[in-house]
Amino acid sequence: MSNPVTLNVADHSLELPVKDGSIGPSVVDIGKLYAQSGMFTYDPGFTSTASCESKITYIDGDEGVLLYRGFPIDQLAEHGDFLETCYLLLYGELPTASQRTDFNYRVTRHTMVHEQMMRFFQGFRRDAHPMSVMVASVGALSAFYHDSTDIADENQRMIASMRMIAKFPTLAAMAYKYSIGQPFVYPQNDLDYTSNFLRMCFAVPCEEYKVNPVLSRALDRIFILHADHEQNASTSTVRLAGSSGANPFACIAAGVACLWGPAHGGANEAALKMLQEIGTVDRIPEFIARAKDKNDPFRLMGFGHRVYKNYDPRAKIMQKTAHEVLNELGIKDDPLLDIAVELERIALSDPYFIEKKLYPNVDFYSGITLKAMGFPTSMFTALFALARTVGWIAQWKEMIEDPSQKIGRPRQLYTGSPKRDYVPSHMR
Repeated sequence: MSNPVTLNVADHSLELPVKDGSIGPSVVDIGKLYAQSGMFTYDPGFTSTASCESKITYIDGDEGVLLYRGFPIDQLAEHGDFLETCYLLLYGELPTASQRTDFNYRVTRHTMVHEQMMRFFQGFRRDAHPMSVMVASVGALSAFYHDSTDIADENQRMIASMRMIAKFPTLAAMAYKYSIGQPFVYPQNDLDYTSNFLRMCFAVPCEEYKVNPVLSRALDRIFILHADHEQNASTSTVRLAGSSGANPFACIAAGVACLWGPAHGGANEAALKMLQEIGTVDRIPEFIARAKDKNDPFRLMGFGHRVYKNYDPRAKIMQKTAHEVLNELGIKDDPLLDIAVELERIALSDPYFIEKKLYPNVDFYSGITLKAMGFPTSMFTALFALARTVGWIAQWKEMIEDPSQKIGRPRQLYTGSPKRDYVPSHMR
């Protein structure tokens, strides 16, 4: 532990302890600040606040570093697979061969959902957004699987975790099929996690569906890149909901709802729409000029990041993945990719972008990749939620098992009316 820091408040000084992480910045413990000074801290958006202690994910935004349990994201994406990453996030270590076989078996055997969920889906309008369906159906799992909602029972927490990792792809595929009016496709146990999901999305009863291994591997890599990202908005939502003792299915549903926002999980959809709005490479200068104009509401989507002040390490992997998918599908001259490549070149060389540190982020390429695979833009955020489920669960599980955990209760800077007396209506 580092030396404490001294804070001068009014006519006295306070000593605040400093805690050190294994890597990254230290934190000033202000847990007793209000009791000792009568003051709160003010940090809108929590940009300088560590809301918890965690051993799961580390980000160095200045250096462009992302680690899952200490492992660099590029190594996991290049050499591992998504279920191996799930095991790592949940249990803290990469699985042995036998642990991996057992984990994959348990996930695979939990992929089916209760048959009555079919009737639940029929209550939605046929044009319902897949994310609205996901928020409702994930929350509804607590009604179908109430034998795994006791958060004090370690075994029930494990079963709930496995169920959500396994059933989320099935629910996401069902949401997609429902939105396009096609019959649901049951999971198939002889397929790996991502191949099974692709089949549930794109197979139809009238013909055999063969999973393209290049597309499966690309989507698996996308899932790895999105599996966790420290204390982002949706993860913080899951932790806050979980701090009240809510069941895990309700907590994950809260995370799904938060992720739906365009500033969070909807960013890849927004980036693709921006590329479509630009239309052709020759119009890029016009939009660059608009992006630099403070009086123009236009913003370049897919550039910059709340945390990363360097090149998003996930974007490098996604760039390679996008090219692999487009080459596999024979898409040589995709106008959106041409625009994306030119925008990236400008962003990495234009002094304005360099000064503002507006580097391409993971959303920049993932939207193009998912579109090429055949997913509509309305499904992009649902796929993000599918990948992030394991991160939410790992973070929720860590919070529940933390003996210092207490219900989240932020305070505020009140700027409303001071105390005043009620006036009867005839005297107002």
